[in-house]
Amino acid sequence: MSSDQDHLRETDSEKRFEFKKEQNAAFAAEKGELDEETIRLISEDKDEPEWMLERRLRALRQFHAMPMPTDWPGQPDLSEVDVAEIVPYIRPDVDMRGSVDDWSELPEEIQDTFDQLGIPEAEKNALSGVGAQYESEVVYQNMQERWEDKGVIFCNMDEAVQEHPELVKEHFMTNCVPPSDNKFAALHGAIWSGGSFVYVPEDVTVEMPVQAYFRMNSEGMGQFEHTLIIAEENSEVHYIEGCSAPKYSKFNLHSGGVEVFVGENAHVQYSTVQNWSKNTYNLNTKRAICEREGTMEWISGSMGSKATMLYPSTILKGRGATDNHITIAFAGEGQNIDTGAKVYHNAPRTKSTIESKSISKDGGRTNYRGLVHISDGAENSSTSVECDALMFDNESTSDTMPYMEINESKVDVAHEATVGKIGDEDVFYLQSRGLDDDDAKQMIVAGFIEPITEELPIEYAVELNRLIELEMEGSLG
Repeated sequence: MSSDQDHLRETDSEKRFEFKKEQNAAFAAEKGELDEETIRLISEDKDEPEWMLERRLRALRQFHAMPMPTDWPGQPDLSEVDVAEIVPYIRPDVDMRGSVDDWSELPEEIQDTFDQLGIPEAEKNALSGVGAQYESEVVYQNMQERWEDKGVIFCNMDEAVQEHPELVKEHFMTNCVPPSDNKFAALHGAIWSGGSFVYVPEDVTVEMPVQAYFRMNSEGMGQFEHTLIIAEENSEVHYIEGCSAPKYSKFNLHSGGVEVFVGENAHVQYSTVQNWSKNTYNLNTKRAICEREGTMEWISGSMGSKATMLYPSTILKGRGATDNHITIAFAGEGQNIDTGAKVYHNAPRTKSTIESKSISKDGGRTNYRGLVHISDGAENSSTSVECDALMFDNESTSDTMPYMEINESKVDVAHEATVGKIGDEDVFYLQSRGLDDDDAKQMIVAGFIEPITEELPIEYAVELNRLIELEMEGSLG
């Protein structure tokens, strides 16, 4: 590895994420009105079976029939989001179809991109599996043999469509995230590309995290990766992903989809650290279905985008199922980060906890928008929602919009929200201990987000703290 790359990694986190590469595409769908011809071209380029093409076309019809979400109180402005102005699909110029197992088989420019982002290091740290997506395609995928020998599958979604069709047919955008859920879910269903497929058999515990990384490199493109995780009875897995895009003058759109199926007494943790550029609209749909005594954990860090609307949801379907959400959002000048969580208690003795942390500065806006629904008959269920917001100045804003739909009397429901500025007394105390003003404020923020960083693997916790520090630069003092 060159000394220049070492310098990027060790001394300048901003350059690690902001560098760009010349686009070198083998196939790119042209921007314009999204129509059936475009969908057929994408599906043909992927050599997909007829049943997947039919699902894409059905989702396309739903997309055109559904209105843009414009009537939510305080929602981010989506008027600039024009699907006709994005390139919906770019396949990098890689000699082989699908992902490769050997890093050295990738083109040099793609290797260099992910080298600078630290992807090879993650694999060297003995993670269970590593996948990397560049533009619309997964270009690298690897899984430790000991997990493959136990029946664990970790591959890209395009490969899963070809090699595991029955599993995909049953689970892909059927009863977890159907295209009818919202306009961007329908858009995703029509032009999805890439993403991860994870299958963990019954009674198997994957002891180290499975990792994926998604990179948008081209200007004016959309990325629509799909992640499908199936954890069978008594299994356990931790899936963790990172996302990034460089700054461009045109807007980019990220509209991913995530579906998680948590079997009886299974445990799934899904963690994501997203560092999109400030011209990216981040509009995802993520949902889990949790069976009896199953546990689902969402850990999300979101920053960098111009606008984010992200509300991971869980349907607690089986008795005793549990859901835990932890979210952090950071908004600076010109940014509107609208995040939250949705939990549906549809069985007795289900439990959920939601913890939201938001930071805003330089006029940025953060918002917690959440829903907790407890159905009639879900007796002895409990939920706890805690929303904490930290602001740097009087121009920044933070709102909390919790919705509680409680249709059962024998339940325990709690909600707490706090909003505040960094206190002068706290800064003065840390300065008296030898810290300057900037370091004092950064330490306060680090303590504020600690509930999230302590849940992440160490390399991601360090990266999240670095990203927070970058967002704070220029705003302190």
